Amino acid sequence: MRKILLSLMILSLTLFASMSNQYPSQKILDSKIPIVDIRTPGEWKETGLAKGAIPIMFFDEKGAYNVNAFLDELNKKVDTKKSFAIICRTGNRTKMVANFLSKDLGYDVINLQGGMVYFKASKLPIVPYKK
Repeated sequence: MRKILLSLMILSLTLFASMSNQYPSQKILDSKIPIVDIRTPGEWKETGLAKGAIPIMFFDEKGAYNVNAFLDELNKKVDTKKSFAIICRTGNRTKMVANFLSKDLGYDVINLQGGMVYFKASKLPIVPYKK
């Protein structure tokens, strides 16, 4: 009976979880979907943040990461029961993280393709990073 219950729980997570790829747009900003910027503090300082973005580093400057620390911050700052978007410099890091968050944890995640490079080229609003 426990195995059946566990199987049903895992199945329900995969049924409700989703990961989509979208390019940053004013429509996404207007929707008020939280945007989590997973880049490093150095990158935030260099380019600024998408207006309204929540900075939570996933990979550090050396490529190391602490999943538990990231998830703790994410769950403190974002309602992960609802859709949210993630952004990095070009979309490569977020593609990996979005897959993990949706497939392994059941979150509804939007990977912002092209990242901040696309965001900036599209002349979407960027604000300076403040600690």
